[in-house]
Amino acid sequence: MGRLLSKACCCRPDIRVHVAGFVFAAFEEGEKAVGAGLAGDILAGMLNRILAFYTCCFALWVVVGGIAAYFWPAPFRALKPAESWLFVLTMFGIGAVLETSDFRRIVQRPVIVLIGTITQYSLMPLIAWAIADALNLDPQTKVGLILTASAPGAMSSSVVSYIAKADLAYSVSLTTVSTLLAPVATPGLTYLLAGKDLPVPFGKMLSDVVCMVILPLFAGFGVRYFLRAKVQKIEPVFPAISVTFIVLICSRVIAVNRNYLAGMSAMLVSTGLLMNVLGMAGSYLIAWVSGMTVAQRRSLAIEGGMQNAGLGTILASRHFTDKAAMPSAVFVFICIITASLMAAWWQRHLPRDLAKSRVGDLVEGAPAGD
Repeated sequence: MGRLLSKACCCRPDIRVHVAGFVFAAFEEGEKAVGAGLAGDILAGMLNRILAFYTCCFALWVVVGGIAAYFWPAPFRALKPAESWLFVLTMFGIGAVLETSDFRRIVQRPVIVLIGTITQYSLMPLIAWAIADALNLDPQTKVGLILTASAPGAMSSSVVSYIAKADLAYSVSLTTVSTLLAPVATPGLTYLLAGKDLPVPFGKMLSDVVCMVILPLFAGFGVRYFLRAKVQKIEPVFPAISVTFIVLICSRVIAVNRNYLAGMSAMLVSTGLLMNVLGMAGSYLIAWVSGMTVAQRRSLAIEGGMQNAGLGTILASRHFTDKAAMPSAVFVFICIITASLMAAWWQRHLPRDLAKSRVGDLVEGAPAGD
């Protein structure tokens, strides 16, 4: 075919002109396509960096949302009918960034995962109960505090663990297991520790956690599993969406409680801060006694001090009152700020055994949001 074309070009000058024009046009179109592809890659990279920055600044958006809700409450109050769906979409987005390797790691390290899970669902709820009992809190605030402490680990803890040079794979395993156990553990612990002070609808709460946490989580995981190539292209979008919805949910609670927030804020902040600090310190101590590495101690401390307060907020609003949701909403501010400060400190202080363990090698495949 090439020889025939060569002969034709030699015999007919007009054909040579047409062929040359065709080749030049094809080259020009190819150059444009390559340029467009590069431009697309650059824009995609910029968008991913913007979304990553937005997700990492979770604490900032929580503060901004809370301030906005306090001074301009009307738009946030209007979110009441949609808040359950906002949380469902949050969990769907989290499920969409989970990998099968996240579940395999649970089986590979069952002992430390079991220790961590028992710590999460025993230490914080007992601390919350002891504080509420010692301070003689009113029933609504008490049940809200215990519900907050009985929630599973916060999904944003994986981001904090990464910054803190902790064992990220261990953090993801703990969050995953505590989330899967939440339908029974969260309402069950709330019923045991607060049932004497206030009727706790265990069955309805269990049903809500299944519908708002487990089902959307596995739906998101299923979409990623079967549509992996398509989901990976937009993966950074999911953590950003989850951050946005959690901020909106917590801001709505602040907007609804605006009138009596000032009178109870000092008590709620001090109570939440005490619970958070004791939870982190106690979890670190348990990890140390259990012989875990420094990286694993850091992960368990972060997991122990960071709860899925968004879930606590939703459950408290649906089954109790908006006042009962206040401890969860305030705790979002506290746990993110304290965990971020601790992560920044740990990032600058890297022990020898942590440096040798190369925790960063475990980052691959772990989800980034909460």
